[in-house]
Amino acid sequence: METSELLKKVRRIEIKTRGLSRNIFAGQYHSAFKGRGMAFSEVREYQFGDDIRDIDWNVTARYNKPYIKVFEEERELTVMLLIDVSGSRDFGTVNVMKKEIITEIAATLAFSAIQNNDKIGVIFFSDKIEKFIPPQKGKKHILYIIRELIDFKPDQTKTDISQVLKYLTNAIKKRCSAFLISDFIDKGQFKDALTIANRKHDVVAIQVYDRREAELPSVGLMKIRDAETGMERWIDSSSKNVRETYHQWWEKRQKEMSDSFKKSRVDSVSIRTEDDYVKALIALFEKRN
Repeated sequence: METSELLKKVRRIEIKTRGLSRNIFAGQYHSAFKGRGMAFSEVREYQFGDDIRDIDWNVTARYNKPYIKVFEEERELTVMLLIDVSGSRDFGTVNVMKKEIITEIAATLAFSAIQNNDKIGVIFFSDKIEKFIPPQKGKKHILYIIRELIDFKPDQTKTDISQVLKYLTNAIKKRCSAFLISDFIDKGQFKDALTIANRKHDVVAIQVYDRREAELPSVGLMKIRDAETGMERWIDSSSKNVRETYHQWWEKRQKEMSDSFKKSRVDSVSIRTEDDYVKALIALFEKRN
């Protein structure tokens, strides 16, 4: 993409998503993010009713009386965006591709973090870690992120969600809020990795999908191609049985995904490319309050 065209796109996304982030999180940003940890503040003498797990044994031994550690909520939050850049994001049948909606959602969340003086980082993934942008603050940093969201070219086309969750768990030492934004078209299992990641961090899953991934139109013979493997096949979409079988497959897949989120205790939302993602995000964060 030409530099001038890229800069225009960055500017358009900045103007749109910066305003949206204010509307979405008006007055409820901190309550919507559960990633805040507790930082050590000081020690004081033990009092009846204090949790013995907070006893500082080094200080206790020094003064021959029990002291406990006092913690306070950390004011600074780290937000991580886990962005699916596999081949299946390059699909859209209602005037917009999935990757464009993913970009806007990610930019909206990024501006929300920056406006609240929090750090924002990004992990682009396919079936491998494509790129890691360490968490930082500042407008220059966020504009760099938006530029990458728009113009990033992955090496691979397949998807491995468990891979990025394991990377998040190992790479980010401090507790953070992590937004996993994907269409979740993954033939592998990621529930175990999701459970482990959500124990350490606060993971939120955002699914972006196109209506034609859930329901086939009746248009006769059509050639379909798997964007991640390149495999092609012909199907007769005029057949009611074919359409119903496809929709049943989609429903089964969605249920398995939803069950994985519930068992991992991960908040989630599914957004169609034609839907108002602002309303969906607002509903998600109101649920988390």
